[in-house]
Amino acid sequence: MCRFCNNRMHAPAELGSGSGKIIVAPASMPVGVGDPDRLTLIRGGAVLSMDSGVGNFSKGDVLIRGSRIVEVAASITAPEAAVVDASGMVVMPGFVDTHHHQFETALRSLLADAILINDGRPESAANYYEWMLQKFSVLYRPQDVYISELFGGLSQIDAGVTTVMDVSQIHHSPEHSDAAITALRDAGRRGVFGYFEGWGDAAKYPGDARRIKAEHFASDDQLLTMVMGGEIYLPFHEEAWALGRELGIPVALHVVGTFGMQAVFDQLAEAGRFGPDNIFIHMTGMSDMAWKRVADAGSHISLSVPIEMQMRHGNPPLQQALDLGLQPSLSTDVECTMTADMFTQMRSAITLQRMLANDKALRGEEYPKLLSAIDVIRFATIEGARGLKLDHKTGTLTPGKEADIILLDANAINVAPLNHVPGAVVTLMERSNVSTVFCAGKIRKWHGTLLGHDIARLRSELEASRDFLLDAAGIRPDLF
Repeated sequence: MCRFCNNRMHAPAELGSGSGKIIVAPASMPVGVGDPDRLTLIRGGAVLSMDSGVGNFSKGDVLIRGSRIVEVAASITAPEAAVVDASGMVVMPGFVDTHHHQFETALRSLLADAILINDGRPESAANYYEWMLQKFSVLYRPQDVYISELFGGLSQIDAGVTTVMDVSQIHHSPEHSDAAITALRDAGRRGVFGYFEGWGDAAKYPGDARRIKAEHFASDDQLLTMVMGGEIYLPFHEEAWALGRELGIPVALHVVGTFGMQAVFDQLAEAGRFGPDNIFIHMTGMSDMAWKRVADAGSHISLSVPIEMQMRHGNPPLQQALDLGLQPSLSTDVECTMTADMFTQMRSAITLQRMLANDKALRGEEYPKLLSAIDVIRFATIEGARGLKLDHKTGTLTPGKEADIILLDANAINVAPLNHVPGAVVTLMERSNVSTVFCAGKIRKWHGTLLGHDIARLRSELEASRDFLLDAAGIRPDLF
């Protein structure tokens, strides 16, 4: 039995044994940041609050008490506070990724050239559906789930992603599900556990959702929340939708025309089954009628623009969503094919929308309003929080919300001099600019270094898991 299979009823603080050797915090880091009632002052940064009521500050301060933001202003006096010098930094909300298959971390870039479904061409033999879902996912042991979930989560913290919805089709047993939850906890950031399908005789989906909700998500006062997977390609999707609504949690699903889902989705639309608790991922190839029902219902749309373009999901329906007044979030999807940082997502979204609009303009046609840098930052922060029903906790630098905050280095050689904050974040920055990361007031990355984990040890465990999966699948390693 794996080392975390009996951890179902333990408190989060008791679940750290899988995290490796704890790295001692640097002497330069203030002591006690994130502790209850401890004041921390982030001082002198360019503050991008993403809250129109709060405003932005070319030089401003953010005051935190424990896990929550207390004040955001041009200048704050708090002599008793620990001070974090943010000069030369952009201070903004952490990114929110609304759809990430973290279980695939051990198989990063393995399917870099893959499309979604085999189209019969030789170059498509290694495709996502046959390889990832049919060949690899069924082989995962609880320990494989754990290390991929944890390493992938830490990697995203390193890139400034403070909230994720994990969508992993590896719930082959209750032990697999508990391993995923344990890893999400051990990463130390805000996570939404997506309970999706698994395979085999030990799989308890969807019925085990009641046990999972009661044991792990009975309280809303924690970093982790739960979403019910309700894939309409499964014959029992109606049971999953009903169970999610019984438990009072959002229901998320992939909606991809490539898989022939339009007819079923249209049926659900006509039956009035959509609601504000639905999270529809991709939404490619759907009818105009269904789109209107989605908009009328107030459902949320999560787009993975680079993946949708790369893997033949269909054209990313970004403009279609915007035309209906829907504000989408951005999501990274699958690291077997594309990196899981939000800088890539924002750049892909803005350049795609502007390319299509500019093409219409050049042809003398009516064209939509061009997206701006601040628009895609909004998609990557507060719109994601809204979609996951977490906007009361995160997504903006608003007093009363939890302190999910990132400091981005604007003095770095790829950014300086800083002339326009949203433009710098979207068009110039990448993960190397993520200097410091706060998750609910706790510092998880400090001056470029992840804290609390022995990354070398975890990398070795991830490599061992990768080796097991390749061997079990009969795939010979080939770096080229």
